[in-house]
Amino acid sequence: MKTTIGFIGLGLIGGSMAKAVRKKYNDNVRIIAYNRNKDSLMAAYSEGIIDVVCETIDNTFSSCDMIVLCAPVATNIEKLTELKQYINANCMITDVGSVKTDIHLAVEALGLTSQFIGGHPMTGSEKTGYQNSSDRLFENAYYVITPTDSVSADKVNWYQSFVLDLGAIPLRLTYEEHDFVTAAISHLPHIIASSLVNLVSMEDKEHSTMSVIAAGGFKDITRIASSSTDMWQQICLANKENISSLLRNYINSLNQVADILQAGDADAITDFFSSAKSYRDSLNDNSSGPIVKTYYFYVDLPDEPGVIATLATILANNSISLKNIGIIHNREFEEGVLRIEFYDHHSLENASYVLQNEGYILHQSSRRKFS
Repeated sequence: MKTTIGFIGLGLIGGSMAKAVRKKYNDNVRIIAYNRNKDSLMAAYSEGIIDVVCETIDNTFSSCDMIVLCAPVATNIEKLTELKQYINANCMITDVGSVKTDIHLAVEALGLTSQFIGGHPMTGSEKTGYQNSSDRLFENAYYVITPTDSVSADKVNWYQSFVLDLGAIPLRLTYEEHDFVTAAISHLPHIIASSLVNLVSMEDKEHSTMSVIAAGGFKDITRIASSSTDMWQQICLANKENISSLLRNYINSLNQVADILQAGDADAITDFFSSAKSYRDSLNDNSSGPIVKTYYFYVDLPDEPGVIATLATILANNSISLKNIGIIHNREFEEGVLRIEFYDHHSLENASYVLQNEGYILHQSSRRKFS
């Protein structure tokens, strides 16, 4: 008998999950989907990803074994309220929101705690929408699950297996723990990145020199400022207590840095950078985070006509696709004149092997040469 899964929302996360489910279970699953954007629904249907298109939330969802809420945080609560009358007693409910407190409180108010397990895949992209979804989005990404106290162990075990089938790594937390942790490692960094961009924008004078010569360090640290503004408005409002508390702590730490700089305290400045470097170097770079990892290296090239075309031809002849390629004009913190970005780690490894065999000198973003 087929498992029926219903999706509320078919954007980047919902679309990627639907694609991953179809790839894993093939004809053993029946997928029902509702989405505000009808074009996304029709695209998913024409690709064979979903079986049933729902333009409204109705009794069609009563046949679901699991319903996944993939809309923005506030919209998930609204749609769950609409869904309640159609949810059968054996249906498991989950969500993919990056804030968990509000949805857990809503589930409790609706009397659905025995059927709910919160979920948050720690992956994503600056790009949004079904058109940017991928069946590989969850691979090797942490996937936080936040079961209620009254959901059965069998449901939790089944859901953990489902997460593993997506290629993700399940991590169990309470919803309170989740919201504090993500406020620190995900939500606050977005605010910091956006505030830094706004500061530089205000300080960038008449000739916009800062934007012209902005180096890789500035672009890397502020890349997440290009994410969906509507989504981050909802996240900030839903997790405002945790974010506000951590933001005040961060402001205090910046004031302390300003004080040691003003005092010219060389030892304190060294300790500041040393402690940050030690903790940052201890972090695991192998798993995905809320922003999709980029795969790129830098190449030393002479300033001669045709050199970029020659390099691109070599990669094309070896069936290696490029995602992006460009000259680096500000190399204050990077080696190599040409930055080449790939779609995945496999392509990056193949390209590095091919180009090094052709005599090119490559550099990683950490400024270490390839071995």
